[in-house]
Amino acid sequence: MASTTAPTRNRPHVVIVGGGFGGLAAVRKLKRADVDITLIDRHTYNTFQPLLYQVATASLNPGDITWFLRAIRAKQTNVRFVKGIVTHVDHASKTLSLHGDISVTYDHVIFANGVTTNYFGTPGAEEHGVPLYKRSDALKVRDRMFANLEEFAINGQESDLRLVVVGGGATGVETAGAFAEFRNNDMPTTYPELDRGRIHITLLEMAPHVLGPFDEKLRDYARRSLEKREVDLRLNTAVKEVREDGVLVEHDGHEEFLEAGIVVWATGVTAHPTVLDWDVPQGRGGRIEVDEHQRVKDRDGAFAIGDISIGPDALPQLAQPAIQGGKHVAKVIKADLKGTTVKPFKYSDKGTMATIGKASAVAEIAHLPKLKGFLAWIIWVGLHIATLLGNRNRLATMINLSSKYLFSGSHNAIVGETPYVVSKHKVTITPLEKQRAERRILERRAASRSSSRERQSSKRPGLAD
Repeated sequence: MASTTAPTRNRPHVVIVGGGFGGLAAVRKLKRADVDITLIDRHTYNTFQPLLYQVATASLNPGDITWFLRAIRAKQTNVRFVKGIVTHVDHASKTLSLHGDISVTYDHVIFANGVTTNYFGTPGAEEHGVPLYKRSDALKVRDRMFANLEEFAINGQESDLRLVVVGGGATGVETAGAFAEFRNNDMPTTYPELDRGRIHITLLEMAPHVLGPFDEKLRDYARRSLEKREVDLRLNTAVKEVREDGVLVEHDGHEEFLEAGIVVWATGVTAHPTVLDWDVPQGRGGRIEVDEHQRVKDRDGAFAIGDISIGPDALPQLAQPAIQGGKHVAKVIKADLKGTTVKPFKYSDKGTMATIGKASAVAEIAHLPKLKGFLAWIIWVGLHIATLLGNRNRLATMINLSSKYLFSGSHNAIVGETPYVVSKHKVTITPLEKQRAERRILERRAASRSSSRERQSSKRPGLAD
């Protein structure tokens, strides 16, 4: 492929790598600046990651939380979009190299490319665990869940189905809670032939509590809400290995293998491996080191914002630090063009929140008391819908979430394609009432055998006291 070089401009050229929260905030803040902007991303869309778990649990369409990056030109003509992956940065010549022999020159570059999943060297985690960081990840989780359920619906529940979520942060708690609500509220209607008691949702967390950054009372509330939804919550539990059919865990020095149909990896992030080839100083977690103005140390014209950056004061890897960082860097660039200066970047903490399920959430919001329950949940829903990009996305998300949470008679899960199920033996479809009667007989027989074993054990010499 012939080399393609962005044409030389009379106006300064600002290149922004990454179309996430921070990158788009910088683009929009430079709307009226006397610059040309090139936005580069490996995807043609922005993903609203806080709602990815809703796609994974069949409540939202992937299109509800993705926004076409090229649509930004509808209200801003000084920006162009290039789909690509930055493979190398030459800071001396101020040139980015993209995959496919494409080069882009710049006067200012803003690295806003975010981070990726951190597997912490856990054997098998990357091969067999599914993260929730991209749209394709969420679809993989959703389709695998329904494939397992359809398999059981035809071939019967010869074994239990366990869905394991690793990580007790906001993503893990929200995902486990949504899975549990689907099992508890939807499956009795949509999968009446399955025994809900044999579908287990397990949340694993190394720490002694979930939602570590939150206040202790809010953490306790989240734990109780998960347990109320019958989530198998295992704290102080480390994942030693992820296998194709489950996870090996350790608790109090004892190892146990949990058979699982799906393992969702929702713990920790790290820098993309490609950043190693960008000739930038890297700190903890591979993040790019910046100064008080988000400038990359010792790299003229380069900035880094959001999750990929780490400054004198480490900031939480959330949307707000990225958005505020993007706006600040845009101010710095505009000030540089005018020969003026701005004050150092100061993060304004607006708070954080997480939801466990319908009418259940926790929130720590600046200038408000700590919130939990229905009020926190209403704020969580409203804020997430308002923060989505594009009115179409907001409307579609509001309709789909309303269908899920407000209309209890609706069980219309948003599904995709699942493999055709081949029966393992001859199957005869019988009326549901007959299936229920047969199940009740089997349950009574199992209870009778258990009671008989307990009576026999109590009669053995040395056991009765």
